[in-house]
Amino acid sequence: MKYRIYIDESGNPDLENVDNPLHRFLGLTGVIIDLHHVAKTASPELESLKKNFFPYHPDDPPIFHRKELINKESPFESLRDKKVELDFNEGLIKLLNTCEYSVITVVIDKRIQRDLYKVWHYDPYHYCLAVLLERYIHFLENENVHGDAMAESRGGKEDMRLKRSFEKLYAEGTDYVSTDRFHLRLTSRQLKVKPKLNNIAGLQIADLVAHPSQRHVLRHFSRIEDNRETFGDRIIEILLRAKYYRSSSSVIEGYGIKLLP
Repeated sequence: MKYRIYIDESGNPDLENVDNPLHRFLGLTGVIIDLHHVAKTASPELESLKKNFFPYHPDDPPIFHRKELINKESPFESLRDKKVELDFNEGLIKLLNTCEYSVITVVIDKRIQRDLYKVWHYDPYHYCLAVLLERYIHFLENENVHGDAMAESRGGKEDMRLKRSFEKLYAEGTDYVSTDRFHLRLTSRQLKVKPKLNNIAGLQIADLVAHPSQRHVLRHFSRIEDNRETFGDRIIEILLRAKYYRSSSSVIEGYGIKLLP
């Protein structure tokens, strides 16, 4: 069996404007899926859901992106019909419930990081990725399997930053996971970076769960006050019940969710 962690980024890694609540946090969410399950179940079910609700052509399929779905932008205009929206939401919840995957979300409070480290600033993205991959290696070791990693392309310079950070971790390890452990479990020293238009099921699932999961982490650790009832709360119910990575005694904190620093 081979697994892949599909990584979605929320926020930005800059250490500027961190006093602004809109720029204070950076989150990485990884969705870990067995590649056989992707091919046989997750991808076909995702495409079936699209076909049931949106204009569909195999040469130009709609790509699920949370912001476009919420804003009911093209090609998701049919969601402006309340009945269609409710039916689609139920279909999406069913898909997220039945697909087999594990979720890890790491969030860094960049304002706290800045205040703690007046002189030396650990790059926020690299810090988050290191902690995310430590938990991914732990998952692969527990399952006695191997895997690789993929992220959605964000453009030339951003893609190079992602790849360099991954390669550095593969080459040097971390304080908690040695290079030998990285090399033993990862099947590639390179992060796969694919564009949105490639219609990759794992990246779309990661995109759908990343924002609700980051919001949950920040609420769980009392970094934000947000008592709104949203559709994302239903996604969090699924993650808490069965999808967050957890210890053998079902502890999620420190395994499936982590707040830094």
